[in-house]
Amino acid sequence: SGWVLVSSTLPTDYWKVSTIDGTVITTATFWANLWKTCVTDSTGVSNCKDFPSMLALDGYIQACRGLMISAVCLGFFGAIFGLIGMKCTKVGGSDQTKAKIACLAGLIFILSGLCSMTSCSLYANRITSEFFDPSFVAQKYELGAALFIGWAGASLCIIGGSIFCFSIAENSNSARRGYAYNGAASVMSSRTKVHNSVPDKTPPKHFDKNAYV
Repeated sequence: SGWVLVSSTLPTDYWKVSTIDGTVITTATFWANLWKTCVTDSTGVSNCKDFPSMLALDGYIQACRGLMISAVCLGFFGAIFGLIGMKCTKVGGSDQTKAKIACLAGLIFILSGLCSMTSCSLYANRITSEFFDPSFVAQKYELGAALFIGWAGASLCIIGGSIFCFSIAENSNSARRGYAYNGAASVMSSRTKVHNSVPDKTPPKHFDKNAYV
């Protein structure tokens, strides 16, 4: 689920949003993501402009693109290793090998979540720093819905990866206990044990001095 949320964050439009309000209705809505910036008027018509060459982009946008693409790729490989490491699948070898594969999948998911978390946090930090900067005179934006989706997906990836990592510890603690086999007892020895185990219930005989008279 975390990987699906992270993957859906990358093409989402509203990474940052800003509105111009009139007396009654919103006259225009400005929004942007990692690929383009757009404006939507009150009639619902959007005009978009793609970002220029990648070499002409700001450094934080390039970093966010790279981190998000890395998060999606890592999550894909983590999902594959996670399926192989599950006990319900027939590939992967023994249970110990599957536990190691599942632990590897957990580490990959954690890296994917960290990449997504870093990307969304870096983008949000740029938005907040420009919003609270009094000397910034350009259009100011607020946090968009895509950032919250990215944070939720990153959190799920980190939590799921941690659960996968605990599988190797669980497998090592659930080792089978050995039982000693003493061999089958013979018939005579079993009868002897039964005879010795049954107490003698015959009352004791007491003889006094007149018994033989």
